[in-house]
Amino acid sequence: MAARLLLAFTLVMGVAGVTAWLVAGLAGPVLFHRHLVGTGVADPAAVVHAEEAFRSASALSVGLALAVGLAMSLGVAVVLARRVGRSLNAVATAAALLAGGRFDARVPQPRLGAEFDALATSFNAMAGRLAESEQLRRRLLADVAHELRTPVATLGAYLDGLEDGVVDLEPQTIAVLRAQGTRLTRLADDLAAVTRAEAPGVQLARVRTDPNDLVGGAAAAVADRAAAAGVVVRVDPDAGLPQVLVDRDRLGQVLGNLLDNALRHTPAGGTITLATGRASDGAVRLTVADTGSGIPAEHLPHVFERFYRVDTARSRTDGGSGIGLAIVRALVEAHGGRVVASSDGPGRGARFEIELPPAP
Repeated sequence: MAARLLLAFTLVMGVAGVTAWLVAGLAGPVLFHRHLVGTGVADPAAVVHAEEAFRSASALSVGLALAVGLAMSLGVAVVLARRVGRSLNAVATAAALLAGGRFDARVPQPRLGAEFDALATSFNAMAGRLAESEQLRRRLLADVAHELRTPVATLGAYLDGLEDGVVDLEPQTIAVLRAQGTRLTRLADDLAAVTRAEAPGVQLARVRTDPNDLVGGAAAAVADRAAAAGVVVRVDPDAGLPQVLVDRDRLGQVLGNLLDNALRHTPAGGTITLATGRASDGAVRLTVADTGSGIPAEHLPHVFERFYRVDTARSRTDGGSGIGLAIVRALVEAHGGRVVASSDGPGRGARFEIELPPAP
């Protein structure tokens, strides 16, 4: 690359030098002759002598200037070509490492101008995102393997016990087998749901909807479960809101997942509040807040990741599959909105805010 750049610079300088030589050789004598005539020099011999002297001096000075200029230009071109070549080679090397799975490959800032610096910055940002995606993929595979291991091991142990006659096929055994089968089915369904939700161009049957109807319907859907758990569900609607253009079933799934999460973490005597309102930028806000166990600050950036659990001691049977909030974020973003989690800390409840653009 450096050699090709140097050759290109040399060709440009060569063309410039030849052009300057031709212009000086053709135009210079004519202009000098006119100058002599204009000053009143009439002796033909003197004119011829002066013109010959001018041609010789011009050829010598132009040649010397071109030689010095060419040498200096070549020196500058060599330096620039090497710097540009090193920078491009660094990008090519890092790209090859990245293609080979080395996601820690980075490109140093070349300091050759805004365009080269922007290229290096964009490349490093891309490499960082690929590294995060690879970490997420590995963690996802590890989590899926972990989720499958427990129910599969339980099923295998019971089947071995049945085969060896150690365990009897009684209602309790059947209940355990059915529970593990249900757990596997739920995991498969949740993985399929989050994959569909995160797929580009997810199909949404959008209709104009009153946001207060959404929270009211979600509250009614969990009323019996909340009452059985001793949790109060309140609805705090804002009557002056515009409609939103949403898929009612998908938004119902979003609110249902948030309410399921709130019910799991709110003890008897606690309260879950569903509210509507306007955000500062005019978006329609749907809020699900609880008075439950809360979320430590260090966990808040990760609660929407697949399989992420704030309470690692809680079992999946009691704590859900860890995919519900990932589905929430994917579906909200598919509607052009955003969802944010906040909490004042452990034991002080959690708050999930969904912001959706108003219907046009």
